[in-house]
Amino acid sequence: MKELKQRSTCPISTSLDVLGDKWTLLILRDIVWAGKSTYGQFLRSPEKIATNILADRLAGLEAQGILSKAVADDKKSKFTYRLTEKGVDIVPILVELILWGAKHAPTIVDPDLLAELRTGKDAAVEKYQRLAREKALA
Repeated sequence: MKELKQRSTCPISTSLDVLGDKWTLLILRDIVWAGKSTYGQFLRSPEKIATNILADRLAGLEAQGILSKAVADDKKSKFTYRLTEKGVDIVPILVELILWGAKHAPTIVDPDLLAELRTGKDAAVEKYQRLAREKALA
């Protein structure tokens, strides 16, 4: 994993240095809403991430302190990934991306999730942050 080089001290730029890749955001989406936590589960996402890209993004998220990695309980050669508190803080960004995409781009969104986000965004953000914290402690 190469060292992250910031292009500037602008908060948008530095955030994009960490999160500005679609694969990174899709991995985070899968953790929060699809309950995925293993390399194999991420590979089965519909976007078909390449194995080398997945390995790189998981390593980067771990290096940035957004994910923690642990040996799986069921198999010593398998790892699980969970959001850290820093990762949990990204949930509101993901929610905003869902809402923006549902409004401005041709997307298919779970109607129940979309209704939940539209009618009570703050409560939904808190709910998904709490669930992510609970998974991290499990």
